[in-house]
Formats: sequence, C-alpha cells, structure tokens
Amino acid sequence: MTTRPTEARNPATLDLDTLPTPEALARIVDEDAAAIGAVRAALPAIAGAVELADARLAAGGRLHYVGAGASGRLAVLDATELTPTFGVDRSLVTAHFPGGSAALVDSALDFEDSGDLGAEDLREVTDADLVLGITASGATRYVAAALGVARRRGASTVLMSCSPNPAIEADHVIVLDTGPEALTGSTRLKAGTATKVALNAFSTALMVRRGRTYSNLMIGMSVTNEKLRERVVAVVRAATGRDEATARAALRDAGGDIEVALVTLLSGAATEQARAALSETGSVRAAVARFEGRA
Repeated sequence: MTTRPTEARNPATLDLDTLPTPEALARIVDEDAAAIGAVRAALPAIAGAVELADARLAAGGRLHYVGAGASGRLAVLDATELTPTFGVDRSLVTAHFPGGSAALVDSALDFEDSGDLGAEDLREVTDADLVLGITASGATRYVAAALGVARRRGASTVLMSCSPNPAIEADHVIVLDTGPEALTGSTRLKAGTATKVALNAFSTALMVRRGRTYSNLMIGMSVTNEKLRERVVAVVRAATGRDEATARAALRDAGGDIEVALVTLLSGAATEQARAALSETGSVRAAVARFEGRA
C-alpha cells in the first residue's frame, strides 16, 4: 500500500520530541513556511478555478464548498466570512460539513467516511452551480460522493488537494503539494496552512472579479459595530480623497450604502442616479465610468 504524501514521515522532524521548545517551534514553523510555496506553485490552477466560479455566479449559479475534518472547517471559515467582508447574500456560498454544526465543533463526531452524507448534502445542487471539494488526502469519501453527485447533476466541479495524485475526480484540480507534515499525518499543520491561504486567495480574487471591491478596499462589508462604522467612513475617504464631513454626508444621503456614496463622490452623480447605475453595471468602477462617458 502506497503511503499518501500527507501521511508520510518527515525526515526533518524525526527528532521533534527531543528538541528544546524554541527549536521544535522553529522546525514546525519552517515546515509551515513551505506551504506558501505550494500555493504559489498552484496559482495557475487556482486562477482557473476563479474563472470557472465567476462564470457560474455570473449566470446565476451558486458556490458550494465541501470538506471534512480540518479541511472542511477551513472551508466553513472561508465561506462564513464572505458575507461580512463582501456583503454577498448568505445563500450564494454554502459550506457543507459532514454531520453539520454539531460535528463542526465536536471532532469526536467524525463522518468523513460517509459517502451517503456527501450525496445527501449535495442533493439540491444544480447544473448552474460550482462545487469545490477540499481534502488534504485527495481521497475523503464524503467529498468524493459529494463531487460525484455534483458531476452527475451537471455542476462544475473543482478539487483542492494536498496529494499530487488525488483519487477523487473533478473537472478541475488544484494540487497544493505540501508533502509530509512536521507531525506525521497532522494535516491541520502545513496542509491546513496551504488550504487556508489557497481558499482565501480563491474567494478574495473571485469577489474582486465580481465587483465587490474598489481598488483594494472593502465596499460591501456588513456594518455591525462602531469599529466598522468608522471603517466605512475611512473607506469612503480613502477611495475619494474627500474630507470626513463630506464622506459622512455622502453616506448619510446614500442610506449607509458605501457603493452608492462612492459613485456619487467619484462621479458627481445624484444619489438615485448612482444607485441606478450600480444596479445596471454591478460595480463601482463601471458605474463611475458610465458617468464619465467611458462605458
């Protein structure tokens, strides 16, 4: 039986349990640092997945994450942050985890070998959707069954794996070749780091393409506390170069809508004109360009 790379022993840490704490920490962190290189090597594949997802969302589809264990928990984290960060509807991106919320917080409830759950959790996927399976080993049964159902239903499928030769089939494969862990088989370490970085990059690039940013500023964030209310003012000021009083007035006139406020200040359009242009074009840049006669 061939050992998967994520389950192999790492020759650089064979003496891990004999090292002084600072050196043990250094070995662990050095291994984690290699995860960034694995993600960088996979950037062309990640870019392809972003383009696939963008096309599906533009056509009215949804994005599904599917994962178990550490990989699945990272997928849930990424999915749940998209609404407060970018203001997208919660129904647009769904993370599926075997056993649901109870298993998410209690690792003793382990259903990653349940193909039945994988098939059941994806029962409502359609041919308009994209399903991204995340599995360090490339062989998790829950993910395999979920992607199998998705493919049969005509959805676009993407697999993100830390195995160079994953056993699961998908239309598009992202390999994060992280190799053996500092602690053998503990894929919450290097594989987890690579997975988090790759998911963050994937979803952020996707939201940028979907017009959910202006420059490198968050313009769709949910404003739920005083810190974020002040951040909104700072965003408007940074994007437009206007003073605080002007930014606050524009936000007030826009009913707190950052994008509307930005279009009014950047283009000189009236509030309702800005709102209409945003509805028709889908992004601040495109709306402003319309008023400037470039689109």
